[in-house]
Amino acid sequence: MPDGGPAEGPDEEIRVLLVDDQELFRAGVSVIVDAQEGMSVVGQAGDGIEALRLVEELEPDVVLMDIRMPEMDGVEATRQLFSRERIARRSKPLRVVVLTTFNLDDRAATAIRHGASGFLLKDTTPLMLRDAIRTVHAGNAVLAPADLSALLEGQFRSASPAPTAYLGLTEKEREIFEAVARGLSNTEIAGQVFASESTVKTHVGAILRKLALRDRVQIVVFAHEHGLASG
Repeated sequence: MPDGGPAEGPDEEIRVLLVDDQELFRAGVSVIVDAQEGMSVVGQAGDGIEALRLVEELEPDVVLMDIRMPEMDGVEATRQLFSRERIARRSKPLRVVVLTTFNLDDRAATAIRHGASGFLLKDTTPLMLRDAIRTVHAGNAVLAPADLSALLEGQFRSASPAPTAYLGLTEKEREIFEAVARGLSNTEIAGQVFASESTVKTHVGAILRKLALRDRVQIVVFAHEHGLASG
């Protein structure tokens, strides 16, 4: 899902926090991340409780979060990381990628609902891990729109009514909202609505502000939650 929220400058190093209860796994991922240009591991945690503390202390850009851990799992840690109080205290955006051994993991779907930008299987390649970190840092999802929709499909038993903020979107903004919810990139949307990419980006920014959403991933979640997602 390309063309998401605001990306940082190309020379800015991406600060990564590793969260997993297996020290050997963390050590291996740390070597991979530190070997990549423009990113480094700034800390490691063995459970969700320690992760919450280190996020406050180290201010990472991206958290690689294991789903299944003792004390506090990755789902609950993600939920707390994206609480309004914690978001308000941050000086910059935080992105979370959950790590799982199961494809289309229901817990991963719940973590995405709480604010994660997608998930990776633990047997992913170093190249895919690198690309995932860069992708979420730019405000995008790390899984294909079809997979994201499949993950979210069973998460909402019944759609809740669209809030007043959605009703306040302009006709053009609703059109672009629906396109983003289907996983279209800014380039694809521009061709569909006969507008420039910069204009589309401006509309996406307005949609995020009006709906109080963090990024394009949350637009997809919002669409499913309120029965606004179309095939």
